Amino acid sequence: MLVTLTAMRRSGIASSVTRFAPILLAGTVLLGSGVAAAEPARGPDVASWQHPNGASIDWFSVRGAGQDFAMVKATEGLNYVNPFFVPDCIAMRVAHLARGAYHYADPSQSPEAQAAFYATVVLGINGPGDLPPVLDLEHSGGLAPAQLIDWTHRYLNAVQALTGRQPIIYTYPHFWRTAMADTHEFSHYPLWIADYNGGAAPGPLPGGWDTWTFWQYTDSGRLPGIPAAVDLNVYSGAQGDFTRYSNGPV
Repeated sequence: MLVTLTAMRRSGIASSVTRFAPILLAGTVLLGSGVAAAEPARGPDVASWQHPNGASIDWFSVRGAGQDFAMVKATEGLNYVNPFFVPDCIAMRVAHLARGAYHYADPSQSPEAQAAFYATVVLGINGPGDLPPVLDLEHSGGLAPAQLIDWTHRYLNAVQALTGRQPIIYTYPHFWRTAMADTHEFSHYPLWIADYNGGAAPGPLPGGWDTWTFWQYTDSGRLPGIPAAVDLNVYSGAQGDFTRYSNGPV
C-alpha cells in the first residue's frame, strides 16, 4: 500500500477500467454489503511516495475530481513520521476532505509503544471529518501466527483506549490467511481490504469477515492534483452513513 517495501514489491496490475469499476457498479458493490447507495464515498491513500522530489499535493483538485476522503500515512514502527503528514492533513481539511491516518505496523517492536507513538502524532485527527485510526498490517516482523495475533490484539486495544475509537484493520487476503493463520478473532473490526482483482468487488474475504468497509482496488490510479500513481479506495457503507462515520461534516 502504503510504504516503500510494499510499493516496490507490487506491480500496478489495475487498468483504468478497473479504476472506475467500483464507481460504475456502485449499486452492486453496496448491495453486496446490504447497504444500497447511488454514489459511494471514495478517495486515495497517500504517503511520501505521492510527493516525488518533495512535490505537494493539490487537495482542492483531488476534491474537485469527486474524491470524498483521503487516508494518509502517519507513522511506521517506533521511529518514522511521514514528513508530509501534517501539511497533507491541514490541506485536506481546508479542501473539505474527510481524513484518515494510518500506522504501518512493525511487529518486531512493542505494540503498546507503537500505539502510543501513533496516537501522539495523530492527536489532532480525531474531530469532525476524521475517520477512525487505521492499523496497516502487512508483514509479520518474523513472528509466528499466534504471536502476531497476540501483537495485533495488544496494538488495537491500546489504540482504542488512547483514541476512544474502534480501529480499522488494513490487510491483504493472502497475508491474513498465512501470517495470521486466517484467524477470525478480529472480524468485529472494520476491514479495509486490498484486492486488485480487476472486478467490481473484492474476492472472498479472509478472517471470518462477512463485509468490508473500505476496498483498495488499485495501486496504480491517477488523480488530478497528485503527481504520482496512487492507491484508490471505495467505502462500502458497512458502517452506515459516511458523514457520521467520519465524525460529522468536515
